[in-house]
Amino acid sequence: MIVAGLTGSIGMGKSTVARYLRSKGVPVLDADQIVHELYTGEAVPLIEAVFPGTVRDGAVDRQALAQKALASEEALKKLEAIVHPLVRRTEWRLLLAEQDKGAELVILEVPLLFETAAQTLFDAIIVVSAPAEAQAERVAARPGMTPGKFQAIAGRQWPDAEKRARADFVVDTGAPLEDTYRQIDAVVEEIKRWQPLAYQRWADLNVA
Repeated sequence: MIVAGLTGSIGMGKSTVARYLRSKGVPVLDADQIVHELYTGEAVPLIEAVFPGTVRDGAVDRQALAQKALASEEALKKLEAIVHPLVRRTEWRLLLAEQDKGAELVILEVPLLFETAAQTLFDAIIVVSAPAEAQAERVAARPGMTPGKFQAIAGRQWPDAEKRARADFVVDTGAPLEDTYRQIDAVVEEIKRWQPLAYQRWADLNVA
C-alpha cells in the first residue's frame, strides 16, 4: 500500500483536494480531524494536567488551549509532545485498517507535514498551492479569522515556495476547478506507479 502526504499552507485548498480524492474512492485521513477527536477523548486528561483550566465539559477548549500553548515556544513544545505521539498512533491504526481493506493508496492530510519533519513517513508528498492573493481572500472569508490570527498561523508554517520546492507533486488550486481536478487525477495515476516503501517505515516505528 502506498502512503502519500497531502499538505499546504492555510487557505491553499487542501480541503478541496481532499474532498475530490475521497469522491474518487481514495482514502484520505485528516490529521486535524484526528486531533479534534483526541481533544474529546484520549488527550483530554493529558492536556488538562499540563495546561490546567483548558478543559470544558469533558473536552479540550481549543481557544483556551491556544491562548496558553501559544504563549511561549516552551508551552507549544509541551503541547506537541503530548499530541504528536497520539496522532501518530491513531494514524497508524487507521493505516492498518485501510491495509486490511486492500487499499492501493492512502493519503494523509497533514497541514504541518514539513514543520513536524514527517517527510520520511511518505512515499510521495503532494503540496497544494495557490497565488498569495487567492490565499488571502480565502482565509479572510473564514468565520472568526482576523489578520492577527492569520499571521500567527502562517508564522508556524513554512513558506509556500519552500514547500513547493520539496514536494514530489504540486497541485495548483488557483486554476479553475476542472483544471485542478485534472491535476489531481494525473498525480494519483503517477503515484500508483511508485514502489510502496513508507508503510514499512510506519510499521518499524512500533507506534501501534
